[in-house]
Amino acid sequence: MELLKERILRDGVFRPNGILKVDSFLNHQMDIDLINEIGREFARRFAGTKVTKILTIEASGIGIACIAAQYFHVPVVFAKKVKSKNLDGDVYTANVHSYTKGTDYIIRVAQRFIDKKDHVLLIDDFLANGRALLGLIEITRQAGAKVAGAGICIEKGFQEGGKIIRNMGVNLQSLAIVNVDDEGNLEFLK
Repeated sequence: MELLKERILRDGVFRPNGILKVDSFLNHQMDIDLINEIGREFARRFAGTKVTKILTIEASGIGIACIAAQYFHVPVVFAKKVKSKNLDGDVYTANVHSYTKGTDYIIRVAQRFIDKKDHVLLIDDFLANGRALLGLIEITRQAGAKVAGAGICIEKGFQEGGKIIRNMGVNLQSLAIVNVDDEGNLEFLK
């Protein structure tokens, strides 16, 4: 998606250890016009795919998932990272490792929100090592639901996540796949 690539080049900041900061427009301060175009692009890429729910992880994926959901006319469910008193009843859980935060956590989704009738589109801002997406796939499978596909804004092509998810047979659609050469220069693989 050219609009996203242009914005990454203009406002993205690459840091050591494979960190690409896009917090000025995607996952801290959000450019809603850009995210609306991202939602429209996911709708185009998954056109003809039966989608009954969109699933993401709090917090960065929520805004993107909500905007995308308006094109699919389906609810958004987000996996919670912190156990709370408000999350009552039976839950699906999965262990996830966050690359950027360097920590492990358990994500949770109330079982009443996803079931075997659902076709779940997974949405997130980044794909690096694939652990978050694997957690969402695990929750979807625990529910007996079908993974309709996965929509990612930015995939780090120099990390293994995309390969892992594609090898599972998941229809993975990344809007921008970035790579970093030996001198730290950013390039797009797609």
